Amino acid sequence: MIKYVTLVVLLWSGMARAQDTLSIHLRQADSLFVGRNLLALAGRYQIETAQAEVIQAGLFDNPTITAEINAYNPERRRVLDVGKQGQKFVAIEQLLYTAGKRNKRIALAQESAHLTELGFRDLLRVLRFELHSRFYEIYFQQNTLKQYEQQVLVLQTTLNAFEEQYQRNNVSLLEMLRLKSLLFQLSKNRTEIQSQLVDQQQFLQTLLSTNQPIRPLVDEAALVRLQPPVQPLDSLQNLALQNRPDVRISESLTRQAQLNYTLQRALAKPDVRVGGVYDQSSNYIQNYTGLSVSMDLPLFNRNQGAIRAAKSQIGYQQKLHQQKTIQVENEVTAVWQKIRNADQMIRSVEGRFTEQFEELNRGVLANFLKRNISLLEFVDLFETYTENIRDLNRLKTDRMAAYEEFNYVMGTNLSN
Repeated sequence: MIKYVTLVVLLWSGMARAQDTLSIHLRQADSLFVGRNLLALAGRYQIETAQAEVIQAGLFDNPTITAEINAYNPERRRVLDVGKQGQKFVAIEQLLYTAGKRNKRIALAQESAHLTELGFRDLLRVLRFELHSRFYEIYFQQNTLKQYEQQVLVLQTTLNAFEEQYQRNNVSLLEMLRLKSLLFQLSKNRTEIQSQLVDQQQFLQTLLSTNQPIRPLVDEAALVRLQPPVQPLDSLQNLALQNRPDVRISESLTRQAQLNYTLQRALAKPDVRVGGVYDQSSNYIQNYTGLSVSMDLPLFNRNQGAIRAAKSQIGYQQKLHQQKTIQVENEVTAVWQKIRNADQMIRSVEGRFTEQFEELNRGVLANFLKRNISLLEFVDLFETYTENIRDLNRLKTDRMAAYEEFNYVMGTNLSN
């Protein structure tokens, strides 16, 4: 497994050197996403399809024409006798919808097109959330990796010096092996981060439809200035219910169910077929012309089952919308608490705390080489520092993930 991960990392490193790295800010990533993401581009075709279906729903039915000619006249012994003494019959008929069926079909198609647009907006919301989350995660993981590489270099240099001293019998084999073990563990953690970055890069590159490795550019000073939302919780909940595309989708599905119910009731009313006929010789007079009107008699099928099903669908969609409302309100409450916890946590460890750790790290190596501190103290402090690096960047990632989740849950960008 370790060999496989190492191979993947080496391959990725080779690709990164062979290709130009794409260094971009988050706004630039958003612009690339809108213009390049294939799922987003494909969604626009679905909208065009739905709009075309609205046009189709508004079209009138074509008239039906029927023609009949005399195949054989036995009295005159003529085939296809269509002259003045022969026979021709022509009828034309047009279907006329009653009970406003055409307008109801148009309204249903329009609502369906609106639902497609909302689905597209919700897709963009989900993909943009993934884009932003991965963007910040890659940035802070790369920061962790840089610091780990510096620590590996420092430890490797120290180990080389210890090996020279071991050859001179100035240090014990136990001390040298303990440093090697520490270097191995640090290198293993670095490889794990590199492997995670490979996966994150692959996902981000797919979102941006590019083969170039991404190097996120972030203004950390601007991130520090981010503040949790100050609006009351109930105000945020109402805002989310207004902005969220998935809430609008739930409302649209309820409207569709109601429109379908009115359409099904209208379909119970029979339509009328109106037409005209011309009969040359087979009627009671020559050159007969007449008008025709026909309709179905609603004796057996009055669309009872479809009406009942449509009415039940309204109740079903209304309950789902109530469930969606509760879900959104709870999501807002949860992310409201999460963003405060993450912000409070990161502010409690940033600043003076991290500066002290950096100062301690610089002094640890010098004091160890001067033998002012023991090997156990050096290893303990070294491990504590590297763990602090990883945890701090993880906290920064979690904080930005909470802000991005807040924007995602709210359906709009309120954190900047």
